[in-house]
Parts: sequence; C-alpha cells; structure tokens
Amino acid sequence: MNLQRYPAQEPLSPLGAAYAEQVLARGAGLAGVEVELGGDPYRTLTVFPSAQPSGDVLVFFHGGGWTSGYKEWMFFMAPALNARGVTLVCAGYRLAPQHVFPTGFEDCADAVAWVLHHAAEHGGDPRRVFVGGHSSGAHLAALLAVGAGWRHARGLGARPLAGWLPVSGTYRFGEGSGLSMRPRFLGPVANGRAEVAASPLAQLDAAACPPALLTWGGRDFPHLARQSEEMAAALQAAGVPVQRLVLDGCDHFQASLACGDADGSWVGPAVDWMRQQGAARPSTSTGEVQ
Repeated sequence: MNLQRYPAQEPLSPLGAAYAEQVLARGAGLAGVEVELGGDPYRTLTVFPSAQPSGDVLVFFHGGGWTSGYKEWMFFMAPALNARGVTLVCAGYRLAPQHVFPTGFEDCADAVAWVLHHAAEHGGDPRRVFVGGHSSGAHLAALLAVGAGWRHARGLGARPLAGWLPVSGTYRFGEGSGLSMRPRFLGPVANGRAEVAASPLAQLDAAACPPALLTWGGRDFPHLARQSEEMAAALQAAGVPVQRLVLDGCDHFQASLACGDADGSWVGPAVDWMRQQGAARPSTSTGEVQ
C-alpha cells in the first residue's frame, strides 16, 4: 500500500489511530485492480474480483469522520467476501476541510457510476451492484441510496443499485442529531442548507431507494445507534424493505473489523442478504445499466 501519494490528513484520535493500524495490518499484502478516475489521488478505487464470482458487487467507502481515511483501510474485507463470490470495490473520496460537501459525495457517485458501467469486466453483474461503508463512509453510501439526483446527472437508470449495507452510519445532521459538533465537511456554519442536503433521512425518496441492510454495533456510539434505528423506522414507514443487524458486543470500530471476519457476525448475513436481493433482480450479461 502506498499511502505516501496522498496529501496530509487531519490527525486521528487515539482510538482512530489504533483502528487504522489494525485494518492496515489486516490488509497488508493484498492488491487489486487499481482504477484512477482522474484529478486527485483520492479519486481512485481498487477492485478485488472473486475467483468464482456470484455476480454480486459491493462498493465500500471508508470511515474517518470525513477528514481522514483511505480506501486502503477497507482492503482487509476482500478475502472473506471474495471467498463467497462477492467482488469488492474499495473507493476513495476527497476529504474535509480542504473539500466540503458535496465534493466527497460527488466523488463517491462517480465511483459507483464507474462500477455500474464496468462491473461485468470484473465478474460482476451490473444489476447486482450494492453500496456500503463504515461510519462516514456509511453516511455517503446512504446518501447515494436514498436519492436519485446523482443517478440522473450521470445518465443512469432510476434504480441502478440492488441495495445498500451501511455500518454505523450517520443519517441526520443538525438539531436532534446527537453529534457533539458540526462536522467540518458540511462547510461554513452559514451554509445551513448543507445539513439538510447531506442528511439521508431528509433526502429519502422511497421510489428511488433500494432495499437496505442497516448494521451497527451493540456497543456503538449511542447517537449512531439511535440514528440507525430512526433510519430503519423511516425506511419501513416508507415501504422500503429494510433489515437490521446489530453486532452484539461490538463497539464502533469493532463493527468495522467484523466486516472482514470470515466466520464473524457480518460477512455471512451480508452475503446471504446480497444474494437474495440480487436474485430478485433480472440478471444481464450485457453490461447495460438499467
């Protein structure tokens, strides 16, 4: 992993630094297919194709509070998912405070659009593409899932995604969010509209939103657990199929580590859920995005 190519990031908390050390150690030596979307080292993604692909593709975004993190943090997930037929795509995005909303979100949208157009080249079915992420990455995945504006802007169909699998995400900003401070990726305080535009709960379009598997740790940050329950309830009320997966005994960072544990509490249920959702959509081998 060559992390030296990236610009300097915001310093991590002691817990964040310990987490980063663990995920990088678990992913050491893993290499996939590198793709550059252009213009910035963060606008890159790494594809880990499965040797025996099921057709399911998971695009996963790293956490880091929107101010730190690398796509390489998520490499450790590849072996467990590849072994079960899932093609994993780890995607980066530009970070705050240098880049504020919606820059990072647009980078994620570009990454997913690339995957939808190129999934078949790596053993994936373009109608079985899922998005997910941990922490701030889960928030970005959720925002991609609940709204259709970014899809139309890129010439994609109204519902090109098969589903979304956020882990310990934030779904609301501003009053009632439980956040101790305003995230810097939202930009200047005067830009209050960003809080609404960046809140998946405020942007939920039931007609455009695919099924969801919402995951969080049993010992996660309390405000994230509350927001996850709120998101699940909103999806259910809107008629969007949703399942909850609470990882017993896991704190915020252990919930992420569980995503790479082949025999743990996330990989098996997540792969089974993706297979069910993918099987419900007509398959295509043409690479066409519907």
